[in-house]
Amino acid sequence: MMRYTRVMASDLLDFRLDGGATWLNLLATRGRPFAAHPIERLTDAARLAEWLEAVDLNPAAAPTDADLAATRALREALRVLALAVTSDDAGGDATTLERFLTPPPAPTVIDGELRMPQPATTTDALSRIAWEGALHLAGPERRNLHECAAEGCRYVFADPSGRRRYCPSAACATRERVRAHRARQKASVTAAD
Repeated sequence: MMRYTRVMASDLLDFRLDGGATWLNLLATRGRPFAAHPIERLTDAARLAEWLEAVDLNPAAAPTDADLAATRALREALRVLALAVTSDDAGGDATTLERFLTPPPAPTVIDGELRMPQPATTTDALSRIAWEGALHLAGPERRNLHECAAEGCRYVFADPSGRRRYCPSAACATRERVRAHRARQKASVTAAD
């Protein structure tokens, strides 16, 4: 007996924080970007504020619609560069990313712990994300980046083991297992005819 699980719309809008780095989690704010119906999780400035709080980059000033547009631009620039790295493609234009690479603040020691100060603005938060992405994409850790093999997903995630075929979302692996099962069933019915 097969059980079907209904995926609620609110579940689709939940933030994914399983990519292995904040900049990779930013990529997940647009789910299944290459599918017929992508899932936009940053629907407005308020949702951007929620995401920034979830990744501990909550700016002192509330995000604006212009910040939302800038965040989406950074996200897509990072996505193109990440996919170029995972496919060993020399392509990928870093021009958009460069706009976000302003000098980051120095970390400070607070109560004996090394910490970064709270970003004053969303622009400051985006700069930190851009630096994290640029350093990951240009450094030796780029070899740990992998692309989800699920149709329509192509989420880039960090996997130092190199064993994962699908992103950390159980949905992608499940969807691909179901797709493969149906293809095998269809092939066996066709072979029997």
